[in-house]
Amino acid sequence: MSEAHKKQLKLQLWNIANTLRGKMDADEFRDYILGFIFFKYLSERMHLYADKLLEEDGITYDSIDENTPNGKEYLEAIQEEALGKLGYYLKPTELFTNIAAKGNSLEGGDTFILEDLTTILRNIEQSTMGTESEDDFGNLFEDLDLTSTKLGKTDEQRNTIISKVLSHLDKIDFQLENTELDVLGDAYEYLISQFASGAGKKAGEFYTPQEVSKILAKIVTSGKGKLKSVYDPTCGSGSLLLRVAKEVKEVGAFYGQELNRTTYNLARMNMILHDVHYKQFDIKQEDTLEHPQHMDERFEAIVANPPFSAKWSANPLHMNDERFSQYGKLAPKSKADYAFVQHMIHQLAENGTMALVLPHGALFRGAAEGHIRKYLIEDRNYLDAVIGLPANIFYGTSIPTCILVFKKCREHSENILFIDASAHFEKVKTQNVLREEHIEKIVNTYRNRTTEDKYSYVARMDEVIENDYNLNIPRYVDTFEEEDPVDLDFVSSELQSLESDITDTNKTISDYCDELNIKAPF
Repeated sequence: MSEAHKKQLKLQLWNIANTLRGKMDADEFRDYILGFIFFKYLSERMHLYADKLLEEDGITYDSIDENTPNGKEYLEAIQEEALGKLGYYLKPTELFTNIAAKGNSLEGGDTFILEDLTTILRNIEQSTMGTESEDDFGNLFEDLDLTSTKLGKTDEQRNTIISKVLSHLDKIDFQLENTELDVLGDAYEYLISQFASGAGKKAGEFYTPQEVSKILAKIVTSGKGKLKSVYDPTCGSGSLLLRVAKEVKEVGAFYGQELNRTTYNLARMNMILHDVHYKQFDIKQEDTLEHPQHMDERFEAIVANPPFSAKWSANPLHMNDERFSQYGKLAPKSKADYAFVQHMIHQLAENGTMALVLPHGALFRGAAEGHIRKYLIEDRNYLDAVIGLPANIFYGTSIPTCILVFKKCREHSENILFIDASAHFEKVKTQNVLREEHIEKIVNTYRNRTTEDKYSYVARMDEVIENDYNLNIPRYVDTFEEEDPVDLDFVSSELQSLESDITDTNKTISDYCDELNIKAPF
């Protein structure tokens, strides 16, 4: 697919989103537009799969009459196959194309489709009940409230706008039969990022900028062609997990946990849209620190962008929790950064790599955090690298951030790599952006473990100990730019010249004052 075609597709999708713009906030209409795209995907996938099953019989899925005995027999067989293979089922009359056509069938007016659409979305979820895919499809469409007055004050107004959106979407070919292309997945990611940039502070809840995702993904997959498993304890829309999959040939299983219900639904949709089989992912909705859902699992790759310095309970009972007990101290109530680190370390496999984004303060804050940091470096020797990122690269916050990389079995156990990439970015409007060359420089420096003046430094463990386990990057990477020496003789002559000019100017002003017969101002 050409870049021009991709741009055109993205433009079409954003234009559809604009149909809803103005009626509600970005994060609200996001749920509608992404939900409808997901419905279209499920429908087209069902249609393609059913047509393939019916090839030998020389008929197509949408030609089956649901009301005849023969038609019912076909549908029962297809339903059984679809639930096993796809994890869900849609009848021919429930296909996206049919409902979109019905909503725009009358010239100059719409046919009422709200009730039909509500029933279809409910039927998709109910088709999975009692099957292996029930947990992955349950309540997926709960944020698509088709009765919301934000869509319109009356049923007719709501019906009209939804019919328009469906009609626009129906005209876009997502080319699902072309397995080499991930048109719909890429389009979905594009919309998520667009909504993130427009949603301000809330955006951090569900989206990590693609550039940062790339760095994390490339780091945890270094030297690997396949991954047994990848995990994100604060997975948002699941984009970070999917980014890891792009860096290797195969990922055995995807695991994630997300607190926000709407974002959790978004993550499940995102997985399915990217053709991750429902048996291959396990996304749970719950508070990761208080109620972890994958405690018995150990993961080969872990990536995360936890909420910066979030509050958590820091309940003393957590000292009996195997994730925290060995450290002797809990992360402070007001800053859960190291609680997430401890949780992820616990879930990391012996041969695994984990990389997470944290605010810069996590590198040098003292008290309990300093104690945990010291334990991770001195007792465990798990910290592999510290990477300083530019400020203002995350949506909704301008604070500088860093990436910490941990391994349980480190190849370079006698040192820690420090990278200062804080000055390597391009400014685009109000946001700082990492370009491909910036990303490659960070990743190559990490993989080759090189020291570069004013950019990176491989610090010996005794240097870190000497700095009392303070990981503030300027302590290791000297970015000080020496100023040009000042020529004092030149400055002196310049001052003398200015003094002479002032004397001449004062004389001129004094002469004018004499002519005007007024007192000079000096």
